[in-house]
Amino acid sequence: MIVFTYPGQGSQKPGMGEAWADHPSWELVQEASDVADRDIAALLLHTDAEELTQTRNAQLATFVTSMVVLDAVSRTGTEAVAHAGHSLGEYSALTAAGALDFADAVTLVNERGDAMQSAADDQEGTMAAVLGLEDDQVDIACQRAAGDVWIANYNAPGQVVIAGVPEDLDRACVIAKELGAKRAMRFPVGGAFHTPLMAPARDRLRKAIDQVEFRSPEQPVYANVDATAHADPSDWAGLLGAQLCSPVRWRQTLRGLEDDGFTTFVELGPGTILTGLVKRAVKTAERISVSTPDDLDGLLEALSGPTASDAAGILEGEHLFAIERMVVSPGAGIFTPASDCSDGEVIEVGHVLGMVGTMEVRSSFAGEIKGVLAYEGERVTSRQPIAWLRTR
Repeated sequence: MIVFTYPGQGSQKPGMGEAWADHPSWELVQEASDVADRDIAALLLHTDAEELTQTRNAQLATFVTSMVVLDAVSRTGTEAVAHAGHSLGEYSALTAAGALDFADAVTLVNERGDAMQSAADDQEGTMAAVLGLEDDQVDIACQRAAGDVWIANYNAPGQVVIAGVPEDLDRACVIAKELGAKRAMRFPVGGAFHTPLMAPARDRLRKAIDQVEFRSPEQPVYANVDATAHADPSDWAGLLGAQLCSPVRWRQTLRGLEDDGFTTFVELGPGTILTGLVKRAVKTAERISVSTPDDLDGLLEALSGPTASDAAGILEGEHLFAIERMVVSPGAGIFTPASDCSDGEVIEVGHVLGMVGTMEVRSSFAGEIKGVLAYEGERVTSRQPIAWLRTR
C-alpha cells in the first residue's frame, strides 16, 4: 500500500521551483499567489536562502511546492491510500486527501507562517537535534535542564529534536551528551516550534481555522499530535490548533503506518528529509521521493516493478506502467467531452479533450486514449482523472 508524505519547514531551498516552471502543474503557483496576495513564484524562483528561511516565507513556499508535485503525480494516475505530513506538511496531507480546499489551505498556511513568525519574534527560541539517545532519555535531559525546553519532534529512532529558550536548550544539550547522546547540536531556526512558546501563534491560528470548512477526507490522514489516522472532519480544527504547541510524533506515525500495512512511502515536495527518516524507522519499506519532474518516471518505474506479491503470483490492485499516463481535470465543474475524446484516438500534447465548466481539459502527453474515465454531464473535482493514455 502507498502512503504519500509531505515535508515541513526546513526542506526549502533557493530556486526549488525552477524545475517546475514549465510544467502544467505550475498553474497552482498563480492560484496560490492570488489567494495569498503574494508573489509565490518569486519565492520559488528568485528568493535567496536567508529570506527563504524566514518562517512566513519557508512555510508558504514549501506547501505550494508540495502541491505542485502532488498535482504532477496525480496527472500520472498514481494515487495513495493514506497521507501524512510533518508539521507544516500536515496541511499538504489534508489538501491532498480532499479534507481542505486548496484556497483555504493557502490561507491557513499563510496565516500559520505569519503567526509563528510573530511568536518567534516576541519570544526568543531555538531548536537542536539530539542524536543517538533514546526518547525517554532526551525527555529526562529536558526535565533536568529545569527551564523552558521540551521535545519538539520525535523524528526517528535515535533522532529527536528539542526546542526552547536558548540558554535552557544549551543546558539540555550538555545533559543529553552526559546521558550518552552521540551529538546534540543547534540548527538555524528562529523559534521554539511545537512547544508552549508557540501559544500566541496557536491562539491566532485557531481564529483562522474556525473560518474554514473541513470535509470528509477521501483517504485517511495521520495526525502529528497523536500519530493516528483520522477520517472525521470534525477532528481537524482541534488537531491543527494543538499541533503548534505539541511535539510532532513522526516516528510513531511511521510505525503506525507500518503496522497498518503500508509498504511504500512516497515523499512529495522539496528535498528528501522524510525519505531519510523512513529509512531509519521502517527498514523494509520502499522509499521514493519526488521533488522534480525528472523524478516522475522513476516513481512509475518503481511502482511498476516486481514485488513480493508478484513473485508469489498475487496481483494486488491495478499495476502502473511507465508508458501510461492520466489526464486530470484542471478544476471542478461539469465535464463536456470533445467530439474526438474517445477510446483509440491518437492525440498530441496540448490536445483539448473537453471542457470542465469554462476550463479546457488539455493533455500534457501525446499518445493513444485507452479509456475515457469521465462521462458527459458528470460533475468532476479538481485533479479527477478524465482519460487514460498510453504514451508514445
